[in-house]
Amino acid sequence: MSDGAALAGPDGALRCPWALSTEDYVSYHDEEWGRPVHGDDALFERISLEAFQSGLSWITILRRRPGFRAAFAGFRIEKIAAFTDEDRERLLADAGIIRNRAKIDATLANARVLADWAQGELDELVWSHAPDPGSRPVPKTLADVPAVTDESTALSKALKKRGLRFVGPTTAYALMQACGLVNDHLQACVARAAR
Repeated sequence: MSDGAALAGPDGALRCPWALSTEDYVSYHDEEWGRPVHGDDALFERISLEAFQSGLSWITILRRRPGFRAAFAGFRIEKIAAFTDEDRERLLADAGIIRNRAKIDATLANARVLADWAQGELDELVWSHAPDPGSRPVPKTLADVPAVTDESTALSKALKKRGLRFVGPTTAYALMQACGLVNDHLQACVARAAR
């Protein structure tokens, strides 16, 4: 049983233990998670997928990500903002995504809100909540990794104040981890330095 410390993967390299539960996670962990993500559409995709993940395992979302990208026009804000009621019905019937009415409606509503923002405004808002890397201790085990921080709470409030939905503090922190605003790869993890 793991104590939450980094574990050796099939190649012998130490990784965050969650990364070793499936092959899909290994590549996601090594190549994506925790690496800086910029761009309004790219961040909108991550916000949307984190919202869909709420209450589910991330692997469920990761394995359906190609379906999500196809269903939601590559998460291009302008395209989704123009979706019609027919598009909404199509999404509710799409077996390639999570067919949760509230989450679909939130994604469509968020795109409409963001379509009115200036280019780069979402990127600037999200990244303005990144903590100073030197202000956080490097996690040694999973127990050292928080689910919510002051910064994620502030980011959640800022997004909600601007009209976005399904962006609670826990979802905001997952976004911060996935998009590289914080580096929560464990101290011994091979991906920590590669970031």
